[in-house]
Amino acid sequence: MQSLMSPTNVKDPLVCNGAALRKATRRLSQLYDATLAPCGLSTAQRSILVHVERAGSPTMTELAGAMVLDRSALARNIKPLERDGFLTQRPDDSDGRSRRVELTVEGRAKLAESNRLWRKAQKRFEEVYGEERAAALRVALAEIYSEEFAMAFGNP
Repeated sequence: MQSLMSPTNVKDPLVCNGAALRKATRRLSQLYDATLAPCGLSTAQRSILVHVERAGSPTMTELAGAMVLDRSALARNIKPLERDGFLTQRPDDSDGRSRRVELTVEGRAKLAESNRLWRKAQKRFEEVYGEERAAALRVALAEIYSEEFAMAFGNP
């Protein structure tokens, strides 16, 4: 019987790297989403709140760039967070066409609530996958989603 930790096709040169990453992302999102469920946020929604908190009040363009999302996908993902009162948008003072995204008081509280659950999911992932392997995975993935990698790949 094959081990759960070593799929048989990983060395097959015909296996698409992109498809493998998407599968892994979907699986990990399922696991984190299940852990975050009690607070009512998905992993994707929490990620938006985290990115907004880190940036202060980014423009939609800045936030989309930081999240490696196109603006239309970001706009669709922000709508439920605005509806629920966790985010607000306001015009950018320097450019009437741009919008800035900000956490509301409720958004900060929801993010704080989600942090405890997220830490639980993160800890569990590192227990199962291994702390050192998890750290190395984050480094490798950061290289892949970097602007430098996109430029080297030929897709700026």
